Amino acid sequence: QVQLVESGGGLVQPGGSLRLSCAASGFTFSSYAMSWYRQAPGKERELVAFITNAGGTMYPASVKGRFTISRDNAKNTVYLQMNSLKPEDTAVYYCRRSGHVEYWGQGTQVTVSS
Repeated sequence: QVQLVESGGGLVQPGGSLRLSCAASGFTFSSYAMSWYRQAPGKERELVAFITNAGGTMYPASVKGRFTISRDNAKNTVYLQMNSLKPEDTAVYYCRRSGHVEYWGQGTQVTVSS
């Protein structure tokens, strides 16, 4: 069955960096676009990064220039490098597989605070 397992979240000071990982299994990883979303308390879930199966990327303005999504098809893993983190980046971050049927990971908490 399809599984997406996120890791790498934690507490970081403003201006710091974190790298999230999402390990995928149960499907042909290289064939699917992948994305990262986040959801802060009381807010809707929002897209923060998208990568096609060919490696093309897209970011919303709120994170462009600070976040970088990448993938390693040999390791069935998608990454989110987050730099220059701000308190407003605090949220639970989710990995998502695109497709006719979408799948989500369980999420990993990122807290940006001094």
